[in-house]
Amino acid sequence: MKGEDRGGYRPRGDNREQWGQAAARFDDADASLKILGKPVMERWEEPFMGKLASIACSNGGRVLEVGFGLGISASFVQRHPIDEHVIIEANAEVFERLLEFQRAAKVDVSPHRGLWEDVVDDLPSGGFDGILYDTYPLAEDDLHVHQFRFVERALGLLKPGGVMTYCNLTSWGNLKGRYPDDEELFEATQRPHLEQQGWSEIGFEIFRIDPPEDCEYYAFPTVIAPRLRR
Repeated sequence: MKGEDRGGYRPRGDNREQWGQAAARFDDADASLKILGKPVMERWEEPFMGKLASIACSNGGRVLEVGFGLGISASFVQRHPIDEHVIIEANAEVFERLLEFQRAAKVDVSPHRGLWEDVVDDLPSGGFDGILYDTYPLAEDDLHVHQFRFVERALGLLKPGGVMTYCNLTSWGNLKGRYPDDEELFEATQRPHLEQQGWSEIGFEIFRIDPPEDCEYYAFPTVIAPRLRR
Protein backbone atom coordinates (compact mmCIF):
# COMPACT_ATOMS: atom_id res chain seq x y z
CA MET A 1 0.00 0.00 0.00
CA LYS A 2 1.32 3.42 -0.90
CA GLY A 3 2.62 5.17 2.20
CA GLU A 4 2.41 2.17 4.51
CA ASP A 5 6.05 2.59 5.54
CA ARG A 6 5.58 6.11 6.88
CA GLY A 7 3.24 7.90 9.22
CA GLY A 8 1.35 11.08 8.55
CA TYR A 9 2.30 14.64 9.36
CA ARG A 10 2.33 15.48 13.08
CA PRO A 11 1.68 19.09 14.13
CA ARG A 12 4.03 20.35 16.84
CA GLY A 13 3.44 22.78 19.68
CA ASP A 14 0.34 24.89 20.27
CA ASN A 15 -0.69 27.24 17.46
CA ARG A 16 -4.07 28.43 18.77
CA GLU A 17 -3.03 32.00 19.61
CA GLN A 18 -1.15 32.55 16.35
CA TRP A 19 -3.52 30.86 13.93
CA GLY A 20 -6.04 33.63 13.41
CA GLN A 21 -3.53 36.22 12.20
CA ALA A 22 -0.89 33.92 10.69
CA ALA A 23 -0.08 34.28 6.99
CA ALA A 24 -1.96 31.90 4.72
CA ARG A 25 0.26 30.55 1.95
CA PHE A 26 -1.58 29.55 -1.22
CA ASP A 27 0.53 28.11 -4.03
CA ASP A 28 0.42 29.69 -7.50
CA ALA A 29 -2.18 27.23 -8.80
CA ASP A 30 -4.32 27.49 -5.66
CA ALA A 31 -3.69 23.78 -5.23
CA SER A 32 -2.48 23.89 -1.63
CA LEU A 33 -2.78 25.93 1.55
CA LYS A 34 -0.23 26.16 4.36
CA ILE A 35 -0.51 28.16 7.57
CA LEU A 36 2.50 28.42 9.91
CA GLY A 37 4.14 25.87 7.64
CA LYS A 38 1.39 23.33 8.32
CA PRO A 39 -0.18 21.52 5.33
CA VAL A 40 -3.81 22.52 5.83
CA MET A 41 -5.43 21.43 2.57
CA GLU A 42 -4.54 20.31 -0.95
CA ARG A 43 -6.54 20.21 -4.18
CA TRP A 44 -6.34 16.42 -4.54
CA GLU A 45 -8.92 16.21 -1.71
CA GLU A 46 -11.60 17.50 -4.10
CA PRO A 47 -13.50 14.21 -4.73
CA PHE A 48 -13.50 13.39 -1.01
CA MET A 49 -14.76 16.86 -0.13
CA GLY A 50 -17.54 16.33 -2.65
CA LYS A 51 -18.51 13.17 -0.81
CA LEU A 52 -18.56 14.90 2.57
CA ALA A 53 -20.64 17.75 1.14
CA SER A 54 -23.18 15.26 -0.21
CA ILE A 55 -23.56 13.78 3.29
CA ALA A 56 -23.90 17.16 5.00
CA CYS A 57 -26.45 18.34 2.44
CA SER A 58 -28.53 15.16 2.29
CA ASN A 59 -31.38 16.75 4.27
CA GLY A 60 -31.27 20.05 2.40
CA GLY A 61 -32.23 23.07 4.51
CA ARG A 62 -29.61 24.95 6.49
CA VAL A 63 -26.04 23.64 6.41
CA LEU A 64 -23.14 24.58 8.68
CA GLU A 65 -19.55 24.19 7.51
CA VAL A 66 -16.66 24.53 9.96
CA GLY A 67 -13.39 25.39 8.20
CA PHE A 68 -13.20 27.02 4.74
CA GLY A 69 -9.62 26.22 3.65
CA LEU A 70 -9.36 26.27 -0.14
CA GLY A 71 -13.15 26.49 -0.41
CA ILE A 72 -13.36 23.02 -1.99
CA SER A 73 -16.11 21.55 0.16
CA ALA A 74 -17.94 24.90 0.22
CA SER A 75 -18.12 24.85 -3.58
CA PHE A 76 -19.64 21.38 -3.48
CA VAL A 77 -22.13 22.40 -0.78
CA GLN A 78 -23.31 25.19 -3.09
CA ARG A 79 -24.28 22.63 -5.74
CA HIS A 80 -26.92 21.06 -3.51
CA PRO A 81 -30.51 22.31 -3.06
CA ILE A 82 -30.06 23.92 0.34
CA ASP A 83 -31.53 27.11 1.81
CA GLU A 84 -28.57 28.64 3.64
CA HIS A 85 -24.85 27.97 3.96
CA VAL A 86 -23.23 29.05 7.24
CA ILE A 87 -19.40 28.92 7.31
CA ILE A 88 -16.94 29.39 10.21
CA GLU A 89 -13.30 30.24 9.46
CA ALA A 90 -10.60 31.23 11.94
CA ASN A 91 -7.73 32.55 9.79
CA ALA A 92 -7.97 36.20 8.67
CA GLU A 93 -6.55 35.74 5.15
CA VAL A 94 -8.63 32.65 4.48
CA PHE A 95 -11.67 34.53 5.80
CA GLU A 96 -11.07 37.25 3.16
CA ARG A 97 -11.35 34.53 0.53
CA LEU A 98 -14.53 33.35 2.21
CA LEU A 99 -15.98 36.85 1.80
CA GLU A 100 -15.15 36.71 -1.92
CA PHE A 101 -16.85 33.32 -2.08
CA GLN A 102 -19.90 34.77 -0.34
CA ARG A 103 -20.27 37.51 -2.94
CA ALA A 104 -20.31 35.01 -5.80
CA ALA A 105 -22.28 32.23 -4.11
CA LYS A 106 -25.53 30.92 -5.56
CA VAL A 107 -26.95 30.02 -2.14
CA ASP A 108 -26.91 32.62 0.66
CA VAL A 109 -23.69 32.37 2.70
CA SER A 110 -23.44 33.57 6.32
CA PRO A 111 -19.72 33.87 7.25
CA HIS A 112 -18.46 33.81 10.86
CA ARG A 113 -14.86 34.71 11.72
CA GLY A 114 -13.12 32.94 14.59
CA LEU A 115 -12.30 29.58 16.10
CA TRP A 116 -15.43 27.46 16.36
CA GLU A 117 -15.13 27.57 20.15
CA ASP A 118 -15.60 31.34 19.98
CA VAL A 119 -18.50 31.24 17.51
CA VAL A 120 -20.62 28.22 18.40
CA ASP A 121 -22.55 29.88 21.22
CA ASP A 122 -23.85 32.49 18.76
CA LEU A 123 -25.36 29.84 16.50
CA PRO A 124 -29.01 28.79 16.91
CA SER A 125 -29.72 25.64 18.89
CA GLY A 126 -31.41 23.06 16.71
CA GLY A 127 -30.97 25.35 13.73
CA PHE A 128 -29.18 23.14 11.20
CA ASP A 129 -30.15 20.25 8.95
CA GLY A 130 -26.55 19.25 8.23
CA ILE A 131 -23.00 19.96 9.38
CA LEU A 132 -19.58 19.42 7.80
CA TYR A 133 -16.55 19.80 10.09
CA ASP A 134 -13.05 19.95 8.61
CA THR A 135 -10.52 22.02 10.53
CA TYR A 136 -6.80 21.65 11.18
CA PRO A 137 -5.49 20.39 14.57
CA LEU A 138 -4.07 23.54 16.16
CA ALA A 139 -2.09 21.83 18.91
CA GLU A 140 -0.07 18.66 19.20
CA ASP A 141 -2.40 17.25 21.84
CA ASP A 142 -5.41 17.96 19.58
CA LEU A 143 -4.23 15.75 16.72
CA HIS A 144 -6.57 12.80 17.21
CA VAL A 145 -9.39 14.32 19.27
CA HIS A 146 -10.22 17.89 18.22
CA GLN A 147 -13.08 16.76 16.00
CA PHE A 148 -14.83 14.96 18.85
CA ARG A 149 -15.10 18.14 20.93
CA PHE A 150 -16.97 19.84 18.12
CA VAL A 151 -18.99 16.76 17.19
CA GLU A 152 -20.38 16.65 20.73
CA ARG A 153 -21.48 20.30 20.47
CA ALA A 154 -23.00 19.58 17.07
CA LEU A 155 -25.77 17.51 18.63
CA GLY A 156 -27.26 20.68 20.08
CA LEU A 157 -26.93 22.55 16.77
CA LEU A 158 -28.73 19.96 14.65
CA LYS A 159 -32.45 19.55 14.21
CA PRO A 160 -33.88 16.12 15.10
CA GLY A 161 -32.81 13.78 12.31
CA GLY A 162 -30.03 16.19 11.28
CA VAL A 163 -26.86 14.72 9.75
CA MET A 164 -23.20 15.40 10.35
CA THR A 165 -19.92 14.40 8.77
CA TYR A 166 -16.35 15.29 9.66
CA CYS A 167 -12.77 14.92 8.51
CA ASN A 168 -9.40 14.70 10.24
CA LEU A 169 -6.99 13.54 7.54
CA THR A 170 -3.97 14.60 9.60
CA SER A 171 -5.00 12.25 12.39
CA TRP A 172 -6.08 9.41 10.14
CA GLY A 173 -2.83 9.61 8.16
CA ASN A 174 -1.02 8.80 11.39
CA LEU A 175 -3.48 6.18 12.60
CA LYS A 176 -3.40 4.22 9.32
CA GLY A 177 0.06 3.01 10.24
CA ARG A 178 -1.50 1.13 13.16
CA TYR A 179 -4.93 0.49 11.60
CA PRO A 180 -4.44 -0.04 7.85
CA ASP A 181 -7.99 -1.39 7.53
CA ASP A 182 -10.49 1.47 7.39
CA GLU A 183 -13.22 -0.38 9.24
CA GLU A 184 -10.85 -1.25 12.06
CA LEU A 185 -9.64 2.36 12.21
CA PHE A 186 -13.19 3.66 12.55
CA GLU A 187 -14.30 1.06 15.09
CA ALA A 188 -11.18 1.41 17.25
CA THR A 189 -10.52 5.15 17.13
CA GLN A 190 -13.77 6.94 16.19
CA ARG A 191 -16.80 4.94 17.34
CA PRO A 192 -15.83 4.78 21.06
CA HIS A 193 -15.84 8.59 21.26
CA LEU A 194 -19.04 8.94 19.26
CA GLU A 195 -20.99 6.35 21.23
CA GLN A 196 -20.55 8.45 24.37
CA GLN A 197 -22.31 11.41 22.75
CA GLY A 198 -25.87 10.23 22.06
CA TRP A 199 -26.12 9.96 18.25
CA SER A 200 -29.06 7.91 17.00
CA GLU A 201 -27.01 6.58 14.09
CA ILE A 202 -23.24 6.21 13.72
CA GLY A 203 -21.77 4.94 10.48
CA PHE A 204 -19.23 5.54 7.75
CA GLU A 205 -18.42 4.82 4.13
CA ILE A 206 -15.06 3.91 2.64
CA PHE A 207 -14.13 6.32 -0.13
CA ARG A 208 -11.39 5.86 -2.72
CA ILE A 209 -8.90 8.71 -3.15
CA ASP A 210 -5.60 9.31 -4.93
CA PRO A 211 -3.22 11.49 -2.87
CA PRO A 212 0.04 12.42 -4.61
CA GLU A 213 3.33 10.85 -3.52
CA ASP A 214 4.52 14.12 -1.97
CA CYS A 215 1.47 14.62 0.28
CA GLU A 216 2.76 15.05 3.82
CA TYR A 217 -0.38 14.13 5.74
CA TYR A 218 -2.14 11.27 3.94
CA ALA A 219 -0.69 8.53 1.76
CA PHE A 220 -3.36 5.86 1.36
CA PRO A 221 -5.85 4.97 -1.41
CA THR A 222 -8.96 4.93 0.79
CA VAL A 223 -10.40 7.07 3.59
CA ILE A 224 -13.41 6.98 5.90
CA ALA A 225 -16.38 9.30 5.40
CA PRO A 226 -18.31 9.40 8.71
CA ARG A 227 -22.08 9.79 8.75
CA LEU A 228 -23.84 10.68 12.01
CA ARG A 229 -27.49 11.34 12.66
CA ARG A 230 -29.00 13.11 15.63
